Amino acid sequence: MKICNYLEDIVREELEKVLADIKDICKCDKCKLDMTAWALNRLPAQYVVTPKGRIYTKLKEENMQMKVDIMIALTKAILSVSKNPQH
Repeated sequence: MKICNYLEDIVREELEKVLADIKDICKCDKCKLDMTAWALNRLPAQYVVTPKGRIYTKLKEENMQMKVDIMIALTKAILSVSKNPQH
């Protein structure tokens, strides 16, 4: 087992979904990593040391508010990075 911030996987997955619907911005790996980091730096870390199945069970308990917080952070990240890409 290792310690991990389970929001990393969730943020990456949600970013891919959001970017699929957005045109005219860079979607290179560097920009996507910058967007992910930007969002994660503004969300509370959710460190866990449990198997993946238990992580998703825990996430379901907080699902609605966590999803809203993630979407707000991702929207701001996309706007910020797309205005000033670092690639």
